[in-house]
Amino acid sequence: MHNDDVLEKLKKGNEIYLSSRKSEGDVSPELRRKTAEEGQHPYAIVIACSDSREIPEAIFSAGIGELFVIRVAGNVLDNHQLGSIEYAVGHLDANVIVVLGHTRCGAVKATIKGSTEGYIRYITDDIRTAIGTEKDDYKATALNVKHGVNVIRQAFLEHPEINSDMLDVVGAVYNVDSGKVDWL
Repeated sequence: MHNDDVLEKLKKGNEIYLSSRKSEGDVSPELRRKTAEEGQHPYAIVIACSDSREIPEAIFSAGIGELFVIRVAGNVLDNHQLGSIEYAVGHLDANVIVVLGHTRCGAVKATIKGSTEGYIRYITDDIRTAIGTEKDDYKATALNVKHGVNVIRQAFLEHPEINSDMLDVVGAVYNVDSGKVDWL
């Protein structure tokens, strides 16, 4: 599937989701068997927050084997997430990467408040790099997403096995109130 077609499929999937009362993705026994036997062939990679209100497969009306989803609080990126992206691009031929932030993100709010301790500090320190002194929740979330997009682009710019010209790395913000995805 061409990268433009993948982005259109994601956008249409979100439109379906906006009026749905249940997930529209195919999770049938037949598809489970098929992907078990033939492997996965996702058309996109989604880096999303761990927040339980942000479910990429539902948001994009996707089923089994359609999205390669990487979830981590604040949708931050380190070598673990980059390694997962590298695998999905290099071995599964998924060339569209979506960094999906969301409104009302606890990690972004904690960063704005500036009071974090323990392991969460690693997440908020990364988000602080992205948002600087921004205090507006939506703007901070968008800045954090754009930072993630740039991290991915830079990481794969001169990769020896991945042609970065074939990749489309895009940012988006999911609105937890409405369900709508804003493409940045």
